[in-house]
Amino acid sequence: MRAAAAASFRLAPATNPPHRRASSSSSCSLKPALTAQPSRVFTLARRSPVARASLGVSHDKGSEVSGADVVGQNDLLIVGPGVLGRIVAEKWQKEHTSCKVYGQTASTNHHSELTDLGIIPSLKGSTISQKVPYVIFCAPPSGSDNYPEDVRVAASNWNGEGSFLFTSSTALYDCSDNMMCNEDCPSVPIGRSPRTDVLLKVENIILEAGGCVLRLAGLYKIDRGAHVFWLRKGTLDTRPDHIINQIHYEDAASLAIAIMKKRLRNQIFLGCDNKPLSRQEIMDAVNRSGKFDTKFEGFTGTDGPLGKRMENSKTRAGIGWEPKYPSFTEFLGLSS
Repeated sequence: MRAAAAASFRLAPATNPPHRRASSSSSCSLKPALTAQPSRVFTLARRSPVARASLGVSHDKGSEVSGADVVGQNDLLIVGPGVLGRIVAEKWQKEHTSCKVYGQTASTNHHSELTDLGIIPSLKGSTISQKVPYVIFCAPPSGSDNYPEDVRVAASNWNGEGSFLFTSSTALYDCSDNMMCNEDCPSVPIGRSPRTDVLLKVENIILEAGGCVLRLAGLYKIDRGAHVFWLRKGTLDTRPDHIINQIHYEDAASLAIAIMKKRLRNQIFLGCDNKPLSRQEIMDAVNRSGKFDTKFEGFTGTDGPLGKRMENSKTRAGIGWEPKYPSFTEFLGLSS
């Protein structure tokens, strides 16, 4: 199937690299399942401004955020309303037009943008006067002085009725050497790395609170993702055959919402497009697509760790979900 063409993208100057997924050591083997669907590039619609005064929004960390007295059955709190969180908000608001969506951030820098999107902003660590039925925690560990405590505070804002979802990482699956890995593969042991340790600890907090976990592969869209970082570099001293797993931001958001709507408890899900590609295959597709104003020169490394091939047919069957973008190549308008 050929996907609808993605918009062309002009590269900005190089910035900090995207987060690298951790490698691991054992493997499981399953055959991937794939259902192709048409694709398009997502554009986030802006919503009418919401008056802060009427919502009683506080920008003080640790304070109480007072909203309407009555809690709606579909009210949602998003901790970390960045790229993914904002797409979740927009999709949720379209399905639940009368709901309130709260967004908690590490600073007030983007609060006016959130307000324009119909999101009630406050600082991370604030508590809502009335607990909400749905909470999704999208904030990364970076920049947090106490990530587990941030999650506990988010859990304290959940009334236990709808769903509490934490977006984690496929780095926690203990699988490597480009082998197949699915939801049933074991997690890395404590002590593998500080990053995986903190994510494992937080996942346990979520599950003990009755929430669910969504382990996501590498997120991307036309102007974000590993491909953009590699394009800016031009060449990298890393091996080209390392397998990368990906999922489009919009698909990650739709899967998160589908999980929350199931109102499930104490489960771990996997988010990926079931089309793992090597670094070389990703950048060959980028060069062929004609969507970018520069070409990638190549990977020059010959050693180093390999990746894993993620497959999430169990999640798809259990949730009843399929991605809009079946693969990175089809997102770019190329045959898979």
